[in-house]
Amino acid sequence: KTLPFKIKKKKKKILKKKKKKKKTNKQTKKRSEKYTNMKLKRFLLRYYPPGIILEYIRSNGDYETKSIDLLNLTPDTNVDVLVDQILYEEKVISESRKPQLKSLINRLIEKLKAQEAQQFELWKTLRTHVLPLTNCAFNKSGDKFITGSYDRTCKVWDTYGGKELLTLEGHKNVVYAIAFNNPFGDKIVTGSFDRTAKIWDAQTGQLYQTLRGHQLEIVCLSFDPHGLMVATGSMDHMCILWDVETGSELCTLRGHTGEIVSLNFNTDGDKVLTGSFDNTAKLWDVRSGECIHTLDEHRGEISSTQFDFTGDYCITGSIDRSCKLWDVSTGKRLETLRGHNDEVLDVAFNSTGTKLVTVYQNPRDDNHFLLLLID
Repeated sequence: KTLPFKIKKKKKKILKKKKKKKKTNKQTKKRSEKYTNMKLKRFLLRYYPPGIILEYIRSNGDYETKSIDLLNLTPDTNVDVLVDQILYEEKVISESRKPQLKSLINRLIEKLKAQEAQQFELWKTLRTHVLPLTNCAFNKSGDKFITGSYDRTCKVWDTYGGKELLTLEGHKNVVYAIAFNNPFGDKIVTGSFDRTAKIWDAQTGQLYQTLRGHQLEIVCLSFDPHGLMVATGSMDHMCILWDVETGSELCTLRGHTGEIVSLNFNTDGDKVLTGSFDNTAKLWDVRSGECIHTLDEHRGEISSTQFDFTGDYCITGSIDRSCKLWDVSTGKRLETLRGHNDEVLDVAFNSTGTKLVTVYQNPRDDNHFLLLLID
């Protein structure tokens, strides 16, 4: 017999509730099984940007890590509430680890307080290379830094003592771009006007690989965050991705019609951002080598680019005197930041992506920088 409408509706609701409950039970069971197969080994503290890294082992013996980003941590944060929230979201952390987790967060807050009161002063002046410097870069811990020069060498220095540790020789022209494989700091990559890049041992100075493939000068480069890959940008309009272990070319990113002068990996290492003298920046998929988006709203050459820590946003600086903020997923411009009276030469995010700094040169005065806040 046909049931009355109200009874039918009630019956449907009951069936829907049962299905929903069954689905929820399955999800809970699946989540429970997932964490049963994982055992937390230790916490690793990350001061910049603030966060805690979980190192755990799976039932098959594989070690893995997961980052808990605390980008909004401040000295006023309620630590007890934050710890409870982390325990609720991260089932792999047991209740017994609560005091340790609380202690780590307090250490991060103490570091933030110290940064608020810090002051800077001239530490040392090193007169080293026989010709002008082109670039310098620190390792993650800051106890070493490297310098590149027109004298065709890269030098490794002890930060605190100012002592020269190594001289990396082998390039036949200006060493223009240099980088450590941070956060590890055990390798260095150098890019030169001789059209090659070289990968070195940061401890011994041993040359591991010479990367050949560009037709013109290499002017920018970077290790990926995992230290497995190097990207090089050149005046030949190309960006090449290289395997660190073998030195082999993995992929060539073609599409720019001008010199590539800036490049960056995002935090996950699955995207590359390139900036070019063709007035555009491009977002690339590392795995496929395909261009995801072309950021083409500048009216002048791109001078600098960077991802924020989350990888959701990126910025571009240009000689058109502006800096633009972009949505990485859509490629859409979110903001145009103006205020400079001359070419924007460099841009950078802070660790949490809440602020960015842009730099320009005033031809009628000393160098100036303008700090712009992002809401």
